[in-house]
Amino acid sequence: MTDRILQLEEQIAHLTRTVEELSDIVARQETELAVLNRRSSMLMEREAQREMEVGGTVPLADQRPPHW
Repeated sequence: MTDRILQLEEQIAHLTRTVEELSDIVARQETELAVLNRRSSMLMEREAQREMEVGGTVPLADQRPPHW
């Protein structure tokens, strides 16, 4: 009985460590995604502004081409 309890305690300790490691990874990825989303938005705004300056029309980057 004691061996079984010891095995379960070891397994719980291992699983707890794994969950903590995965939590750290998810938190880091959340931060990275936020940075990438911000950069993507900035790039899209810059491109829209560039299109306005060059062509003088409203950017239609979010619309499907007519052949779709």
